[in-house]
Amino acid sequence: MKQNNLKFGFLLLSFLFFSQSCVTVNQGEVGVKRKLGQFSDEGYTEGLRFYNPFISRIIKISIQTENLEVGLNIPSKEGLNIYSEVSILYNVDPNMASDLLREIGTEYEANVILPVFRSAVADVSANYFAKDMHTGQRSSIEKSIKDRMMTYLEEKGIFVEAVLLKSIQLPASLAMAIEQKLEAEQEAQRMEFVLTQAEREAEQKRIEAKGVRDAQLIIAEGLDQKVLQFKSIEAFEKLANSANAKVIISDGDMPIILND
Repeated sequence: MKQNNLKFGFLLLSFLFFSQSCVTVNQGEVGVKRKLGQFSDEGYTEGLRFYNPFISRIIKISIQTENLEVGLNIPSKEGLNIYSEVSILYNVDPNMASDLLREIGTEYEANVILPVFRSAVADVSANYFAKDMHTGQRSSIEKSIKDRMMTYLEEKGIFVEAVLLKSIQLPASLAMAIEQKLEAEQEAQRMEFVLTQAEREAEQKRIEAKGVRDAQLIIAEGLDQKVLQFKSIEAFEKLANSANAKVIISDGDMPIILND
């Protein structure tokens, strides 16, 4: 009985030692061994990895795209503070994971990424007006912040994929002023359209009037004295051939017809 207990205890200790001396590195992760306080130069890819739990430890780091959410006040060129929620999309270079842990540690988001981000935002946003953050200039602001962050973080093994400004909240007075300006611009465009239409209609009427006038001039020029006499003779002939009784009075040019 005592021998069986010893065997059970030995198996239990062996199992505990085995479970504490291995770690599973998942896909999208890299494992870095730290032995007696020193990080190894090479990282472990996915799989089951063994180590001596008394002197070593394997630290895992995600190398997938991470989304770091930040909320802060962004200063504008005119000195206003605009609150915005920002997403920082980044990933860690697996080949530089050991250097990252060795130089910065596991808290690299709080110790490096956020301070660099805040400094980059202050430098970039101070060159833009508050209204630019609600227009097409937003993408330029995001790219400038990203590029400025990369100048420092790239050498640390951190790649910034994108910086996205979200939920931008302008001061109430400024938001109202921008809205009023947009409404005034829309009204000005509408009035410009109305005036253009009116000018086109007036031009069309001028063209029609000119056509009528030209037609009248042409007719007037063609009606000389001989033509009028010829037309008068034609009228007399038609009256003469008419079976109706009538009295015709003429001054030599145009007949005046009195019915019987």
